[in-house]
Amino acid sequence: MAFSHVAAMTFERVSRLTSIPRFWRPHALVQMLAMSLSLTLYLTSTLPAAAIGLLRDPDIENGLRELAFPILRAAGLSPNRVKILLVNDGGFNAFVVDHNTIFLNYGLILKVPRADVLQAVIAHEAAHIANGHIQRRISNFQGAQTVANLGVALALIAAAAGGGEAAAGVAAGTQSSALRSFLAHTRAEEASADRSAANYLRLSGISTRGLIDLHRAFAGQDLLTPGNQDPYMRSHPLSRDRIRAAEAFFEAHGDQSLPNANADYWFARIRGKISAFTRAPKWTLLRAGEETHDDIRLMRQAVAHHRNRNLSKALAGINAAIALRPDDPYYYELKGQILLESRRIDAAVDAYGKAVELAPRDPLILAGHGRALLAAKHPKAALEVLEKARARDARDARMMRDLGVAYASTGQNGMASLVTAERYALQGRTEDAELHARRAVGQLPVGSTGWQRAQDVLLASERANKRKR
Repeated sequence: MAFSHVAAMTFERVSRLTSIPRFWRPHALVQMLAMSLSLTLYLTSTLPAAAIGLLRDPDIENGLRELAFPILRAAGLSPNRVKILLVNDGGFNAFVVDHNTIFLNYGLILKVPRADVLQAVIAHEAAHIANGHIQRRISNFQGAQTVANLGVALALIAAAAGGGEAAAGVAAGTQSSALRSFLAHTRAEEASADRSAANYLRLSGISTRGLIDLHRAFAGQDLLTPGNQDPYMRSHPLSRDRIRAAEAFFEAHGDQSLPNANADYWFARIRGKISAFTRAPKWTLLRAGEETHDDIRLMRQAVAHHRNRNLSKALAGINAAIALRPDDPYYYELKGQILLESRRIDAAVDAYGKAVELAPRDPLILAGHGRALLAAKHPKAALEVLEKARARDARDARMMRDLGVAYASTGQNGMASLVTAERYALQGRTEDAELHARRAVGQLPVGSTGWQRAQDVLLASERANKRKR
């Protein structure tokens, strides 16, 4: 995502890029996994891993929770355990790589037309978790590796990314029967996930037309025309077959859904905030008037004015949105961001404080409050708030950086080294993690909780670095 200097500054919180810890082995091709819709396969090879950039924003993540709640409940999954996180990628994609998280590209959200289409994506990914596909795919891939050489391993990667023709080429001269067997299994799982997703939507009172329209949209992403595609060299069923299956389900069960103003509202709010931070302020200001929800229109205008460095208009917009929704913590949080990035530190502390009062358990709101307290030169207060944020969500790398600063500012250098080591481990920077973990082990009391945490990071980093060598 390309930003000007000003845009990058104003998007700082929303686009604070964290990294998901590397799964299974440090050479997992996590970025490759993000290349095809619903891809749930962990890949291990000799190629270096690439981190997944996340866009962490409490308002957006809350809206995604609102949309996902009925679907996760219908799937038998805990809405409190399964998180929906936004990926810093403009492509049309969604995927899962563990049992606790569904990842959606921000580009997908901007491209789907309605809430029920986005909910169909979430339902499909939830089905992979609920149906136990993830662990089976790991085993299947490992089995394929034992009977095939590197050529087949690379073909699996290419095929999983949707490139059936590329997979066939890479697999030439290899044991392609292993590849075909593996892909047949994943195709069956994708079809199973489609069926389960349709049922989750029906049980949730959400129209399954969204699933039909999702497959139609995804068909437009296919690199080859249907007549040229090889259905036996794909990890997903052909789009035309998925459309037919979804249409058959719709005809068999009908559409008992009712209009859902709550889902429509949060879908508009999520899209509105993402577009306000990713598209040019001029584009936002020209189109914000099309928004039917007054508070969302004001929020979008506030973000655009903030990115244009017009503080007075930005505050006027967000204050007007707050007046319409005075108990909304996420609008206070956005006001805090605007004020903090405009160097109105004391006012930012107050705005974040109000957001915390309204949502005391939201880790991203707590992290913003802690950042404001640090800027206000209150490191002890910041430390207390940031530790609460870390206890609720340790995947926020920027919060971890602020926590390290808070520890250092209060003279707790051992804990500062520990938190820094954990942050580097989170980002996959294992050599830096090992260095700071060694420092923490040497500074913290032997046997203390912090010392034990540092030992854990040190041992894991040492093992990872040995494998690299």
